[in-house]
Amino acid sequence: MNNKKPVPHIIKKKVWPERYARGWHVLAKADQITTEPQTFDYFGSRILAYRGEDDNKVNVMDAYCPHMGADLSKGCVKGNNIVCPFHAWEWGGDGLAKNIPYSKRIPPKAVIKAWPTLEKNGLLMVWNDHEGNDPIPEQEIARIDDYYSDEWTDWQVSQVTINTHCRELVDNMADMAHFGPVHYTSVKSFSNLQEGHKFVQYMVGAHDILTEGDVPLTSIATYEGPAYMTTTMTGMMDDLPMTVHLLVSHIPVNTNKFHINFGVMMKKIPGVSEVENKAIVDAYTQMSLESFQQDIEIWDNKVLVDNPVLCAGDGPFFMVREWYSQFYTDIAELPESFKERKEHTTVAGPSVKETLEKMHAGAYSSKKVEEVEPA
Repeated sequence: MNNKKPVPHIIKKKVWPERYARGWHVLAKADQITTEPQTFDYFGSRILAYRGEDDNKVNVMDAYCPHMGADLSKGCVKGNNIVCPFHAWEWGGDGLAKNIPYSKRIPPKAVIKAWPTLEKNGLLMVWNDHEGNDPIPEQEIARIDDYYSDEWTDWQVSQVTINTHCRELVDNMADMAHFGPVHYTSVKSFSNLQEGHKFVQYMVGAHDILTEGDVPLTSIATYEGPAYMTTTMTGMMDDLPMTVHLLVSHIPVNTNKFHINFGVMMKKIPGVSEVENKAIVDAYTQMSLESFQQDIEIWDNKVLVDNPVLCAGDGPFFMVREWYSQFYTDIAELPESFKERKEHTTVAGPSVKETLEKMHAGAYSSKKVEEVEPA
């Protein structure tokens, strides 16, 4: 008989330093940025975004004027420059002072941090790097051809606030076991793939709203870098086949708070009017936001556990956390092992590719789901 008293597990709470992940982050929908200056409180500071009047180029820079600290967003755009409201210094989108109305000489220190930007897939992204390096070319976000097709709707983007560190969201890529208790979803297969700056989650399952009869739900969620995640999902809703792209891109306010830019783009249903297609997207977006609220209630009331007690079936938490750590590590210190391809299967079952092929052939309830490329 073993009378040894069980020893409680001591939770190690993760304390994050004031450092933010290296990579592309969605700032806003691209068409949201105009010649009217806007500010965004991210990365523990405030940044400014505006379009040049002449070149229509988006410029993003730190918002505070290094002269006397005014918020440049309270100024105005003149040509391609931003004019400070305090002393009328003009700053170019490259962060350099271009004109001081009362001085012939511009101080060599008159430089503001300019953020690298990328307009793609209807989104404006900024590149963050703690070391100040330029964007890594091979980590540029992939083009979503469907966004440029008339057969798809535009993004409908909403923003959600989460009061914890970004890693809690990234953990979801491995967290197979939370789908049932939190989202009322049964999982038939669940696997992950890691390669370089990408991390992919493949899932086949069922959902109270997104599946009907024996038509399954398929989901391919892909992180490209630390903060830009898109999901291609197929299923049924109100007896209609659904193929959607979801955007779940987070951006840190600080180390204890972040925003999710959540977007929905849907393949238009043939024979359905533009108004009806928009109504379907609206309904799907609202349903998805309600699903997020289930996560938020938990995230906002939990601690960041660095040494979780895991069991079989929990999913590869340490795999995704190790992958995510590369974006907080100096480039020179990154081992070559981060480029290696790694795979993990938590629940073996029908693959997304196999399931989509059956859907396309009309194998489920004699209903064909709109075609997407099997991955």
